[in-house]
Amino acid sequence: MTDQGASESLEEAKDTTVVVTRSVSQTVKDVWKLLSTKAGAEALLGPGGLLGDKGDSWHANDGSYGVVRSYHPLEQIRFSWHVAEDTPKTLVDVHLLKGEGEQTVLEIRHEHIPSYFDTAAIAKRWETALDRIANAG
Repeated sequence: MTDQGASESLEEAKDTTVVVTRSVSQTVKDVWKLLSTKAGAEALLGPGGLLGDKGDSWHANDGSYGVVRSYHPLEQIRFSWHVAEDTPKTLVDVHLLKGEGEQTVLEIRHEHIPSYFDTAAIAKRWETALDRIANAG
């Protein structure tokens, strides 16, 4: 005999994805160059956060940390993100897409967020990061 209630609650506990985008008045090359600097990495991850090559760990002063999972110059950075010690790993994809003229569309896609996390706060975190990146260029 199976426990129908347990299987239903597992199905309801699906992970969430948050996606934020912003068009900035910089070329893809300029945005990529910025993200590869300390100022650009901190604009994305917060103070103390530095992005390295695939497999490199990063730690921000707010306690968030992770590992760079993929690094495709001028296109995409993917990294794991833990809000703090002993929290589940989530994944963040940062995509750079050529917009019109000298514009770049930045997309941050944060995946595998547990349903009990505050997704509005996470969206706000990434929107603020995009503001910092847009203003840093």
